[in-house]
Amino acid sequence: MDYRKLPGTEMSVSSICLGTMNWGQQNTESDAHEQLDYATSHGINFIDTAEIYPIPPDRSKQGTTERYLGTWLAKSGKRKDLIIASKVSCMLQKGSMGTREGGTLTRERIREAINGSLERLQTDYLDLYQVHGPDRQTNVWGRYGVEDVDTSQDGAPIEETLSALTELVKEGKVRAIGVSNESPWGVMEYLNLAREKGMTKISTIQNQYSLLSRKFEIGLSEMCLRENVGLLPYSALSMGSLTGKYLGGARPAGSRLALTDRNAHYNPPQSQAAIQRYVDLAKKYNIDPAAMAIAFATSRPFTTSTIIGATSIEQLAVDIEGGNITLPPELLVDIADVHREYPNTHA
Repeated sequence: MDYRKLPGTEMSVSSICLGTMNWGQQNTESDAHEQLDYATSHGINFIDTAEIYPIPPDRSKQGTTERYLGTWLAKSGKRKDLIIASKVSCMLQKGSMGTREGGTLTRERIREAINGSLERLQTDYLDLYQVHGPDRQTNVWGRYGVEDVDTSQDGAPIEETLSALTELVKEGKVRAIGVSNESPWGVMEYLNLAREKGMTKISTIQNQYSLLSRKFEIGLSEMCLRENVGLLPYSALSMGSLTGKYLGGARPAGSRLALTDRNAHYNPPQSQAAIQRYVDLAKKYNIDPAAMAIAFATSRPFTTSTIIGATSIEQLAVDIEGGNITLPPELLVDIADVHREYPNTHA
């Protein structure tokens, strides 16, 4: 397993990060502990969760994923060996993820959130604390473009959010901070405020990135490379689509797309030809399609660690192997050819 510095810190994280959003929905507590045992025994030291998990959001289950991780941390005694990340959510956008009615990323709400996460995780600090999404209306979670800006719909100012996160760092509750599902404007606002006001600089951005959706390369990649902010790509498999298991309209029992339609934008009709091409490429080079997709995301110069998620140990093994593969140059050329023919086929 390769290890990389979390930008701006002395923390080294595995190039593969274990994601947890299935725990409490598709996976039991026993399943979660089995995944943690397997992942850590195979070199993963980076675990990502969120106060809102599991997904799909369900108020009766929110916080379950953190509790599962917390009971394992207490049982295993491995807390100091690991880099644990979680996220604070908000409720600004209609239909968006959130944990508290009317909750925005104010100082009060962030303090409420971190205390809840620490209690569920049975720890007194987080290594990385991330804002789960913008506290304003913008193009996140499958929405293309911004055609108008209605500031009356904005939640807490980014300055207040960053100030609250900076206080948590100073108090030792958080070692580093990051953003998620952010736009170039939002990232630059966080960076400029850190410079101008002497606040804590964001270390990471957790955004969607995969062979099917490389919009991060437009604007955000240059920004992250120049500003030393690391991408933690999620959905590198496009919610499982790049395994090929949904081709031909299939919906395997127990799969995410069989569970809910909220992830249907990861597998739209216009992506099917591209998915088939990538699956065929993987077969040509004798690589598992899932491992190839994860290896690609992990190989990008702006990537710090690729977040994986699995519902079985068999899936987890393939995903981890993706982090140990170096794709041959000729395969990267073939991938570039497919991307030119089918660029960014889903939001």
